[in-house]
Amino acid sequence: MYTVIASDLDGTLLNGDHQVDPFTVATVRKLEADGLKFVIATGRHYCDVAGIRDLLGIRPYLITSNGARVHSPDDEMVYANNLSPESVKRLVQPEIAGAHGRVIVNLFADDAWLIDRDAPELLRLHQDSGFTYEVTDLRQHDGSDIAKALYIGDPADLAVVSANLAREFGDALYVTYSLPDCLEVMTSDVSKGRALQFVLHRLGMSASECVAFGDNMNDIDLLETAGHPFMMNNANPDLITRLPNVPRIGNNFEAGVAHHLRKLFDLTDELTP
Repeated sequence: MYTVIASDLDGTLLNGDHQVDPFTVATVRKLEADGLKFVIATGRHYCDVAGIRDLLGIRPYLITSNGARVHSPDDEMVYANNLSPESVKRLVQPEIAGAHGRVIVNLFADDAWLIDRDAPELLRLHQDSGFTYEVTDLRQHDGSDIAKALYIGDPADLAVVSANLAREFGDALYVTYSLPDCLEVMTSDVSKGRALQFVLHRLGMSASECVAFGDNMNDIDLLETAGHPFMMNNANPDLITRLPNVPRIGNNFEAGVAHHLRKLFDLTDELTP
């Protein structure tokens, strides 16, 4: 019945410290050995996710930058959809991000995480992969080959950024939250759900065979695309309101995905997390 498992990372497959845990590692390795296909679908950068994948010890498809990039299990980039250079040049301007300078502005290029200032507190989210940023004058960037723009800041400041984006770009961009303090921007035809459809087509499998797990607003169409969606108990309340019929499972900080997978696939060698 189930042949593909798709999962978000932060707030979902990763624990409360944004890291993989041994119980989850043992579970996904067992399921892959049994023939299940995995898809990781996240807003994180490909280079970051590749490091997390290696710790999990499986060979999944990687949907990164919320669907702007897809890499096959052998690390071939099989899909890319960039923001237009003109859009990128506007996205980094103070008229969008705020002249007050409180919002941290980031751009995701193919092999780099570009940021407008030093922000060492962000590196704790990337302990497993060791991925790090490059401080750059983003207003000097030519805007080419950028998968995603990311604004990090107080939710009240990000609400203003979101309004600025809507006023200037309308429906030309896909704007979503991955965390309350992270506002993410891709081109309008990018999403985790569209990327999952692309992967399923490559695999020759249907959405009805796919289980998916998520916890935040950038997971909406991932969960709507999969035939068997599940939402974390720690999910964003707005996601719960948006998708009230999606079943809720355990918490990410208690290896909720791993426990639920063991129930779905009747794994009897239950481990102690």
